[in-house]
Amino acid sequence: MSLQLFDTASGRVRPFAPGPIARIYICGITPYDATHMGHAATYVTYDVLHRRLADLGHEVRMVRNITDIDNDLLERARRDQVNYLDLSFGQKRQFDDDLEALGVLEPWSEPRATSAIPDIRGLIAKMLANSDAYDVDGWVYFDHLASEGFGEISGYTRVDMRTIGERRGEDPTDSRKRHPLDTVLWQPSADDEPSWEAPWGSGRPGWHIECVALSIRELGGVDLHGGGCDLVYPHHEFCAAQLDRAGIETTGHWMHQSCVHLNGEPMSKSTGNLIFVRDLLESYDPMAVRLAVLSQHYRSTEWSWNDSLLTEATSRLDQWRAAGKGDGPVDAVRSALDDDLDVPAAVAAIDAAVAQGEPSSNAAELLGVVL
Repeated sequence: MSLQLFDTASGRVRPFAPGPIARIYICGITPYDATHMGHAATYVTYDVLHRRLADLGHEVRMVRNITDIDNDLLERARRDQVNYLDLSFGQKRQFDDDLEALGVLEPWSEPRATSAIPDIRGLIAKMLANSDAYDVDGWVYFDHLASEGFGEISGYTRVDMRTIGERRGEDPTDSRKRHPLDTVLWQPSADDEPSWEAPWGSGRPGWHIECVALSIRELGGVDLHGGGCDLVYPHHEFCAAQLDRAGIETTGHWMHQSCVHLNGEPMSKSTGNLIFVRDLLESYDPMAVRLAVLSQHYRSTEWSWNDSLLTEATSRLDQWRAAGKGDGPVDAVRSALDDDLDVPAAVAAIDAAVAQGEPSSNAAELLGVVL
């Protein structure tokens, strides 16, 4: 069986068959707070995909951006009375340490949004020239009606888009907009915010156009565009629409990690119900933390964090290590991963082999678990 992955846009599992070079763009962090388990689940999932693609013989060009200019980052820097660059540097360093401990492979490229300002200005100028965007007093908006396929990624109604978008940073009440669902491409900067010159006025970019510019610059076309479930709308919907209007090859797959829940709510910075990776690493083996993540399917809507996951993962890790080095159920693990990245099935195959006294370190390594 070929590698099969769920595609959010089509709503079904279908073959994922990139060429010799697999071009993957994963939306990275906005570095204004520490790495939580929602981040860990997302980046461990794409790390397993990275490893399986490499195992299949692909050269994996995985780009994971850093959103180092953003409303949330600037608001946190303002609140803490620190420079936004200092804040992002410190949080990014913690993020790197956390992912390294969890065994996540380094991306092929990790560009910062601020490195793409010239690219962003060029895209906005093209959109303005083509009437895909419009300028109102230095605010530049993307007209969502410019893309015929708008809405195909999320499948949401316009009412749902307005409600969800407002919850995730959009402002449908902005009187400068032609349509409530239009989004900001460029905005004037406040006095205490960074600013760049542009023909339509000095300011800074909006969120979605940053990833559009970086994906084009780093990869050209993209075979798989991924991130957490909270990015389906508005972020990935607008990324797809803006890539479309930029004339860029359509992304083959849109893949999303389910949100991790805690106390009945999705784990997020806005709600504050977070479990931080660095805190867990003080008490648990990093591979046990990784195994706790791997016990859940990436699309499970019942993904709820609790301490028993770590207790079970620690016991499993001890058993796997006690079994020693060996090939174990490598083919069974590969088959499970090819079935929409069914990592729990892969874990179960290793459990069964270990229970029979079969060393399985090479199979565990396919999951990024070092024994």
